[in-house]
Amino acid sequence: MQDVEHQTPPPSPPGAATDPLSFRDENGEVSPVFLETVSLAIRASDAERLRHLVEDFHESDLGDLIEALEPEDRPRLIELLGSAFDFTALTEVDDAVREEILEELETATVAEGVRDLDSDDAVTILESLDEDEKAEVLGQLPAVERVAIQRSLDYPEDSAGRRMQTEFIAVPPFWTVGQTIDFMRETVDLPDTFYEIFVIDPAGHLLGAVPLDRLLRSKRPTTIQGVMTDEPDRVEATAPQEEVARLFERYNLVSAAVVDETNRLVGVMMVDDIVDVLEEEADADIKALGGVKSDEELSDNIFYTQRSRFPWLFANMCTALVAANVINLFEESLERMVALAILMPIVASMGGNAGTQTMTVAVRALATRELGRANAWRIIRREAMVGLLNGIALAIIMGLIAAFWFKTAQIGFVIGLAIVCVLFFAALGGIFVPLTLNRLGVDPAVSSGPFVTSITDIVGFFSFLGIATLWFRL
Repeated sequence: MQDVEHQTPPPSPPGAATDPLSFRDENGEVSPVFLETVSLAIRASDAERLRHLVEDFHESDLGDLIEALEPEDRPRLIELLGSAFDFTALTEVDDAVREEILEELETATVAEGVRDLDSDDAVTILESLDEDEKAEVLGQLPAVERVAIQRSLDYPEDSAGRRMQTEFIAVPPFWTVGQTIDFMRETVDLPDTFYEIFVIDPAGHLLGAVPLDRLLRSKRPTTIQGVMTDEPDRVEATAPQEEVARLFERYNLVSAAVVDETNRLVGVMMVDDIVDVLEEEADADIKALGGVKSDEELSDNIFYTQRSRFPWLFANMCTALVAANVINLFEESLERMVALAILMPIVASMGGNAGTQTMTVAVRALATRELGRANAWRIIRREAMVGLLNGIALAIIMGLIAAFWFKTAQIGFVIGLAIVCVLFFAALGGIFVPLTLNRLGVDPAVSSGPFVTSITDIVGFFSFLGIATLWFRL
């Protein structure tokens, strides 16, 4: 390692340790020198050195470091750090990485690590375990924490109940503002972060909420009932997380009460959890459009990744066979005019790109509920006109190029007309396919690609070769 005793260290990221080694390089990535230093300390079982390097890291930075380490070094880092390791960092890594680490750790270590976590972070870690290990870890937690975490685990995956924090502040409506403030000052075990006080009846039913700014502006003798909001922002515990995320986005919420089917307050959703949900949903949509499973990560092994991608590629191969049969219908025309074979990939490529553009916009609009029955026909007409106008513009350009290239105006006219047709129908396919799949209850992000590809290829080849055959016969 280089001598850095007399050098001025570069600024460290927020929450980083004060070691003269810089954690991140100039590109914001984990520094190879720092990573090598940590790896050497792990292999030397130098726990003191490791604590000096990483004990003050923010959990996000620690998560990045864990992912950058070799797989065999990750559990050793946690074991060597012991109580100095913040298990919240395991919520910042890929699911596959987290599962691999948890498989290597002792159950007692995991139980001790999740003991002091917020309930939503503890749930994220525990849901990565199998049922036996999960039960064993829960059995080592205090009864109150065990019940709260188990209740969250009992809710459906990707629901508000799984994402919620069970730590919140709730008071009766007859308390005064002064009592409430004194209660918060004197109570040690308060949530780390909160933005409002919830108001409940003796049975735990949600009656209202008081934002902290309103509470602090109110006179101490005023009752909580006098300052509370009668219709607080609330979501059902069983509501899908993407619907909750849209609610936060639409109304600019920072927190919302989570209630069960009887309107009993069971938790709270925070904006930081919603940011994670929005990122996950956007990530899943992008992967689905590319034929990749939503849970695929860079840390997955080769065989899992291969198996997850194979079905999409197989579907594309089948649609390509259909397109090949369309080409076969015009074998005679292709033999007589080599120019058709040269220009044919251009038509197919342009149609595919146009269809993908429309499909991407449509799938995203369906996911965000911006596209529905009320405006479907207007959007269809819009996309059809965009396809037609782009087709005409590109037909003129490509027609002139083809005519100059092959020294005949006829081939320019043929490819120009084919481009108009394929871009128009590609735009229609790109909007109709997602809408139809969505109406049938099928996720359009997952299933639209092969259908749109098939439509654009078949229409592209058929229109180009069909127009060419008719034109030159005439």
